[in-house]
Amino acid sequence: MARIQIDLPGHFGFATEIAIYINHINYGNHLDNTALLALVSEARVRFFKSLGYSELDVEGVGIIVADAAVQYRSEAFHGEVLVCSLTAHDFNRYGCDLVWQVAERDSGREVARGKHGIICFDYATRKPAPVPPAFAARFAG
Repeated sequence: MARIQIDLPGHFGFATEIAIYINHINYGNHLDNTALLALVSEARVRFFKSLGYSELDVEGVGIIVADAAVQYRSEAFHGEVLVCSLTAHDFNRYGCDLVWQVAERDSGREVARGKHGIICFDYATRKPAPVPPAFAARFAG
């Protein structure tokens, strides 16, 4: 079976730290796969906030997650602090990929990498909207 391969960009413009709490741990005594996605969602909210946006207002349009791909690289455990790094990449007319990497802070051990395909969305009309040029320009070059 073919496996997902996610190439990381050379530079992430944003990183945030998130601790692993006991409710993030599964019966295998490590970070649950669904909890990882929840932690990355928190990092995504922080990413947009760092740019002066919210997920409902990126230069006047909202965003929605259209798809997600994840590569799990190692276990993570209760009490560890994760560094979640993100950037916007591979823009098209209506969206882009938010590429991310999660690593354990103290050792640098990569825990996971992935990307969320996001689409710009006009919540008033309930339809996709073009990517605002000012947003895309922040990641050009």
